[in-house]
Amino acid sequence: MTSTSGVPPFPMPRAPGCPFDPPPALRELQREGPLAKVELWDGSTPWLVTRYADQRAVLADQRVSALMTDPRYPRQAPGLGGALSFVGLDDPEHARLRRMLTAVFTVRNVEAMRPAVQRIVDEAVDALSAGPRPVDLVEAFALPVPSRVICALLGVPYADHDLFQRNTRVIANRGSTGEQRQAALGALAEYLGGLVAAKVGRPGDDVVSRLGERVEAGELTLRQATDMAVLLLVAGHETTANMIALSTVLLLRDPEQLALLRDSDDPAVASRAVDEMLRYLTITHSGRRRFAAQDIEVAGQVVRAGEGLVLPTDIANRDPAAFPDPDRLDITREARHHIAFGFGVHQCLGQPLARLELEVVYRTLYRRLPGLRLAGAFESIPFKHDAVVFGVYELPVTW
Repeated sequence: MTSTSGVPPFPMPRAPGCPFDPPPALRELQREGPLAKVELWDGSTPWLVTRYADQRAVLADQRVSALMTDPRYPRQAPGLGGALSFVGLDDPEHARLRRMLTAVFTVRNVEAMRPAVQRIVDEAVDALSAGPRPVDLVEAFALPVPSRVICALLGVPYADHDLFQRNTRVIANRGSTGEQRQAALGALAEYLGGLVAAKVGRPGDDVVSRLGERVEAGELTLRQATDMAVLLLVAGHETTANMIALSTVLLLRDPEQLALLRDSDDPAVASRAVDEMLRYLTITHSGRRRFAAQDIEVAGQVVRAGEGLVLPTDIANRDPAAFPDPDRLDITREARHHIAFGFGVHQCLGQPLARLELEVVYRTLYRRLPGLRLAGAFESIPFKHDAVVFGVYELPVTW
């Protein structure tokens, strides 16, 4: 994208050969100061908040809005102007809808899923071991594992995974037109709306059934329940799949860190590794978006009501004021205060499940396939530079 306003365009390109690091231009802006103006795809020029402490302060400020349907909201791409369920709403409606799902994702309830997640991961590794080599780890492992987990939780038939994975790819691609993205969202809404409607009056033991019960009780409209199901399905497999594949590439490039993780029997090592990977990679690389609902002050700068705010958490998670030696991968680091899941009232609801899945994968995949290695040149791996969520499109591996 070429700037027409004299300020740098956002998002910014990563340096050639450095796919794991934030763009150099972002680093430079962070060094220069806490705020800068950038230009988005639609010509708007919101404020970019570069530093960790300031991003946390903005995300916790109730005078800052996440309302995606407001024209002042700095949208990530064409066709993403809808509310995307409660993540695109402000309190009190955001809190009302989110509370309906809070119990599902408590640490206790998610921990109870560990045996089921372990079984899914083991079965996926069994299939890898019995199959041909080399193999695309994305298609054979990284994508099926979280897809099966979220399908089981929601009550969505995994047999339909091609439909929701195909449409998710369209939604997440920065190059998709608004019409393409709306068509993909519509296809998912039609599919999941049918599942929710079918559960009304005939519930099972799953999240879609719970949403159907809320519809029957008059607490949700069918559309609201459908939007919540779309959000959970898309977020529940897309982000975790990208983290599994991208962190595997990173570890295969760092044998020392991989050995530390693979050879330890201490569950705390895998837990710390999950947070360090989340911090270091921060795959939500398009920046969280907000706008000031009233005048606020950010790092000494007055942000006027209506002005947009972009918070690139990838550079905040590399802020040396928050993480010493931030560009070094260290799975023994205590990095749980990262903001890869956001911060404040909109912090990712499903993070306990994402942590559990990654922990089980890290403790299983590399130990059961100790000879795991890239099957081609690192330079030939197709990274998702054009996607809203960073990762790789393919990952040929062997062992």
